[in-house]
Formats: sequence, structure tokens, C-alpha cells
Amino acid sequence: MNAIDLLAARANETSATGRFDLENTEPVPSPCISVCRMSPDRSHCEGCFRTLDEIRIWSRADATLRRGIWMGLLQRAGIALPAQDVNDMQNMQEAET
Repeated sequence: MNAIDLLAARANETSATGRFDLENTEPVPSPCISVCRMSPDRSHCEGCFRTLDEIRIWSRADATLRRGIWMGLLQRAGIALPAQDVNDMQNMQEAET
């Protein structure tokens, strides 16, 4: 299984357990799949697709920011989530602006 498949499986598991739901108070899990290597242009990790800044702030990020990081990395990886999760996360981002 390649990194995108592993990341997609992690995202689907996170979605299935309701961790992307805005009302869920459970911690939002890290997208790390233990494939820790930066892309040749150093724009993101080739495993979890987070940027260096996203990796640095993860441990201090609240659930809202973590969901936003997930949304960004899934877009970079070209991974789609169930429509309800995408709508919830987009509504969350709009409410912050």
C-alpha cells in the first residue's frame, strides 16, 4: 500500500469514528502514517501531506485547527472525504473568517 492509500484509510477511519464532526469532543487524531520524509521541493511530508508549519503546530493545535489541517492535507493528497465531513469542515472555516 502506498502513502496515499494509507492516508486515505486513516482519514476514512477518522471520519467513520466521527472525529471530523464539529460536535465531537474526542481528540482529532494525527494524520501521521509513519512515512516521514519531505517532498523534493520541501513543501510537505510525503506521508501525511502536512507542511512543516502544520507539523510544528500540531501538538499545540485545538480541534478546530486540527480539522483545518486535515482538510488542507487531504486536498493536497487528492483524497475525498464523505460530503458531510467536507461540508462541516468548510462551514467551520467560514465561521472563523
